[in-house]
Amino acid sequence: MATGSATAHGSGQARRAANSKAVAAAARAGFVARGVIYVLIGVLALRIAFSGGGKQADRGGAIAEIAQKPFGTVLLWLLGAALAGMAVWRLSEAAFGQAGPDGEKPGKRAMAAGRFVFYGFVSYSVLSYAAGDKGSGGGSSDKNSQDVTAKALDWPGGQWIVGIAGVAVAAAGVWIAVRGVMRKFEKHLKMSEMSQKTRKVVDFFGVFGGMARGIVFATAGGFAIAAAVQHKPGKAKGMDDTLRTFADTPAGPWLLALIAVGLTAFGVFSWANARWRKV
Repeated sequence: MATGSATAHGSGQARRAANSKAVAAAARAGFVARGVIYVLIGVLALRIAFSGGGKQADRGGAIAEIAQKPFGTVLLWLLGAALAGMAVWRLSEAAFGQAGPDGEKPGKRAMAAGRFVFYGFVSYSVLSYAAGDKGSGGGSSDKNSQDVTAKALDWPGGQWIVGIAGVAVAAAGVWIAVRGVMRKFEKHLKMSEMSQKTRKVVDFFGVFGGMARGIVFATAGGFAIAAAVQHKPGKAKGMDDTLRTFADTPAGPWLLALIAVGLTAFGVFSWANARWRKV
């Protein structure tokens, strides 16, 4: 009994530590950082829509944009640290469960673990860039996608691997868009603390931003599938080339501009999460 009691006590302490104010603050800082990146990607994409050129509209372009600003290196260190905070929060969710009644489900813990890996990598790339490794976070997402695809296609069963990965990304994009439209994000926010007007604004940014982000992911997944079917790594596209493709549709640059505004909206929605997210 004593051993069981001690174990339960230790588990309770660990859970309280995971839900501590420090972890909550780290999560909120991470949402601020994610918002900055998406707002900058949206702005860069808008430049492409109206000028046809411009810097790459992806995370690398956003990082390079920040680096050129006064105190840019300091800002990158802060951004990387904030993203590390997001990774720590996702790790705590994977270990102890998310906030909410169904937060301890294995599926949700697995998703949190995946997000921990993703944000850990993003944080590392930003901090490496700030430390002077310009080939890190500022690299082209298009080149990286094509290089990874080319290597994967050379593996035994490479076409199947790339194809399955493409389907997974496309499905994730559809999932993100549908969740946005259905306002699934509301259950993660402290909606009762918002005024009616604020709630409507947050809903708008959440729906519009989620749809735009989901469309970009789904389209990128489609290109990966095409690369697998045709065995051509060049068909794979990162975020920058994926966004530029929207300008080549019959809708022209206006579709890209709409998606760009949507990504900016998702950035603003991330800032709303920093304020009202249940963590």
